[in-house]
This record gives sequence, C-alpha cells and structure tokens, in this order.
Amino acid sequence: MGTDKINFIIATNNLKKLKELERILEPLGIKAVSAKEAGVRLDEVEETGTTFAENAFLKANAAYTKTGMPSIADDSGLSVDALNGRPGIYSARYAGDNADDADRYNKLLDEMKNVPAKKRSAHFTCAICCILPDGKKIEAEGICNGSIAFEPCGNGGFGYDPVFLCGNKSYAQLSSEEKDALSHRGQALRKLQFELKKYMNNFERN
Repeated sequence: MGTDKINFIIATNNLKKLKELERILEPLGIKAVSAKEAGVRLDEVEETGTTFAENAFLKANAAYTKTGMPSIADDSGLSVDALNGRPGIYSARYAGDNADDADRYNKLLDEMKNVPAKKRSAHFTCAICCILPDGKKIEAEGICNGSIAFEPCGNGGFGYDPVFLCGNKSYAQLSSEEKDALSHRGQALRKLQFELKKYMNNFERN
C-alpha cells in the first residue's frame, strides 16, 4: 500500500471507538480521520438495518456520499443468550437515547441478576463496511464469545466492556494490545486488512 498513509474518514462520533480504530488501522497504512479533522459534519444516520452489517453500510455510505472520501464504519453490539440475543443491534440504545455506558450495562446486569453463571454466555459482534475511492465495498465481521459478569470489572474500554468477560478478564481489564488480539473489532479489522491488501495489489497491477 506504499509508504504514504491513506486518509479514511471514520463514520463515528464515539471518540473512544475512533481511538481504537486509529490504533488498529495504523499498521495497515491507513490514517483514521474524524469528521471534525476532515472539516465536515456528518449527519446522524438512522440505523434502520436489521443486521449489524446493514447498519455499518448505512453509516459508511452516508460518510462516503457526504465527503467523497473512502470511508469506514462499524456497527457492533452485545448479544446475550439468556436474553434471546438482546440487546443486539439495539446495544447503543438499550437504556434510552440519553443513557451513558453505565446506564446500559447496569440495565443489562439488572436483567441478568437471577441468571446463574453457567447460563450467562454472550458474544460481541462487529460488522465493518469500507467504501473505497472507486465505490467498491468491502465488508468484514468478527465475533468474540464470552460471558456476562455479575458486576463491572476494570476501568478500560467503553460500552459494555466492564461486564463482558473474555476468559477470566473483562474487556475493560485488558490492555489495548490484549483487547485488539481478541476482540470482535480486532478480528473484523484483520479481515478488512486482508481484503484491502488484495484490493490494493490488484489496483497497482492494473
């Protein structure tokens, strides 16, 4: 992909997610640029999709259409088996529009308070959509299996990280490097890296 970094606009207003994407994309030769850095204001996208992949495309396409820049968007969420897959695609809206991270995971813990340890299985899903300069779309998905803790653990991460156990640690207890190696987003971005390399190699040959 050459030595010069390629600017991709990241279709998110979540600064913690942007930081995580910056960290993971940097080795791919991609500079993650926020809407503010690009000097544009991205409109709020109505997430009308029925899957993570559909919502990721809606966000990436909106950013691409607005800016003309190659764009990357992700949609991710937590699915809990004991709750029939909830909160799923509604993870960010689980406790209402104005709720913060703690409101959301505390609501989850309250709903799970009578669920025994053996039945607290859950998984995180991350769907990523990348729209390239020529309009070509690349999609990738990652899943990380784990379980729901009985109380928040750790001070790192964001979202549901303090209550999602991967092994014997929560996401919020992992270092950045540990989380990137295991997480749903890290998995999805490594798949994206593979597809981007194939695209760039074909582009250079042509």
